[in-house]
Amino acid sequence: MSIWKRVGSIIKSNNPEPEVKPTNPLEETMVGDILNVDLEEYVVSGKAIYFDRGFAPHRFAYYLQNGKHISCLLVEKGRTYECFLCEFVEGSLDDPNDVPSVLDVGGEVTYHMEHNRTDTVRVEGNTDFRAGDEVMFWRYFGSENRYFFLQWQDGKYVAMEGSPTPAGQIKFIKGTR
Repeated sequence: MSIWKRVGSIIKSNNPEPEVKPTNPLEETMVGDILNVDLEEYVVSGKAIYFDRGFAPHRFAYYLQNGKHISCLLVEKGRTYECFLCEFVEGSLDDPNDVPSVLDVGGEVTYHMEHNRTDTVRVEGNTDFRAGDEVMFWRYFGSENRYFFLQWQDGKYVAMEGSPTPAGQIKFIKGTR
């Protein structure tokens, strides 16, 4: 063995192995990835990341497309992850100050406001919001483990109705980039 090969192997052995950072697919899923939720496969067509300025993100909204049908997977980060598979609901309100604390949806379900907050949003792909602006967010709970989410940004409302989905039942498949 030549001296240069020995020097080269010594130098290679002193280089530290690159650190493998643990990944969290609930936060790091990207547009183009595939999700399997409740035995249905969806392509992520958009992602909204909600945060308070200066703090880590605490809510993620994945716009899921299956054919022409679009759903939303909301992931709320707390001590644990709460995941909600939601369907978009049509309706309108004129002013965010008119948002009621009790919602009656179609006479079938009554929802009660759990909390509301204002966040900044960062978006990727096709979503309902502009990046970098504030979004007002209301979360309601109803009977039979049903939830209602209302979001407002600069005159536009987005309403969603959904139910909790265990995070362990969501399968993530990285898309090709």
